[in-house]
Amino acid sequence: MSLAIVPGSFDPMTLGHLELIKTVAKRYDEVVVAVMVNRAKKYLFDEQTRVSIAEETVKELSNVRVISDSGMLIDLFDRLGADAVCKGWRNQHDYDYELHMADWNSSHNPRFRTEMIRAKSAVEHISSTEVRRRLVEGEPLEDIVHPDVEHLIFARFIENGGN
Repeated sequence: MSLAIVPGSFDPMTLGHLELIKTVAKRYDEVVVAVMVNRAKKYLFDEQTRVSIAEETVKELSNVRVISDSGMLIDLFDRLGADAVCKGWRNQHDYDYELHMADWNSSHNPRFRTEMIRAKSAVEHISSTEVRRRLVEGEPLEDIVHPDVEHLIFARFIENGGN
């Protein structure tokens, strides 16, 4: 049985992330979406909110589950017995960054394998940064986040004082 990890901060998860996860779910028997936690990083949404948004977004994909992890991705890879880490990229900047991370990970864990997956053109403009910009501006999110989580994202944003 093959297992892939799709890691990220998912602050919050977007329809671009969902397209990546759907692609990975067709290639692997099991997909683990890993909401990564870096204690030194400031997130718009707390860990549990990011997990809840991710779970709701992928709920229709039967071979996908969501976890959170605050450790190193190379350790999670071994703990789960993963076959690959799948990373999406939208542009050359994303690709270069992900390639650099893939090289670092494989140099620290020889078993580590990264699969780079290019974003479909229909979603390559979507980013978590765009979600946050629209939240601040009070603009709708329905074309960039799953419709079942838009209300949760707005509610948490307001609870956090709108910043």
